[in-house]
Amino acid sequence: MSDTTLIVLDDEFFMREAISLARAAECLGEVPVGAVVVKDGQIVGRGFNSPIGEHDPTAHAEIAALRDAARNLGNYRLPGCELFVTLEPCAMCAGAILHSRIQRVVYGARDAKTGVHGSVVDLFAVDRLNHHTAIEGGILAAECGSMLSAFFAERRRKARA
Repeated sequence: MSDTTLIVLDDEFFMREAISLARAAECLGEVPVGAVVVKDGQIVGRGFNSPIGEHDPTAHAEIAALRDAARNLGNYRLPGCELFVTLEPCAMCAGAILHSRIQRVVYGARDAKTGVHGSVVDLFAVDRLNHHTAIEGGILAAECGSMLSAFFAERRRKARA
């Protein structure tokens, strides 16, 4: 097995962990987005969307996972860490990712309305920023996207009923 194959398998493994957290969010009536922070092959932070339940517009999966990792590692900076998230980050989350010095972001589905890795804008490509994060999208995108699509379809169905 090549190194590239191992990286893809690891990416899928950690994305499945994020998907599991997204399902937990969905069970609580939240938009199903989950995230994990990984350092040296170990999950050091977990989070899922909870802005509705927490009454907090900043309670996105990425923010929760970054906070958890920072507490667990005892540092607000997370060098050498990777973030796996089921949905392309928004501007708020991209800012937190950059400030925390995450080395790499891997996401599942694109977000045509608020995604900032090229869907709306590409904040990660701004040269003037003092930190740059490697970013890769599309890992288990169909699974991540279908979970979100089904959630919003059900929400619309209930609103019509």
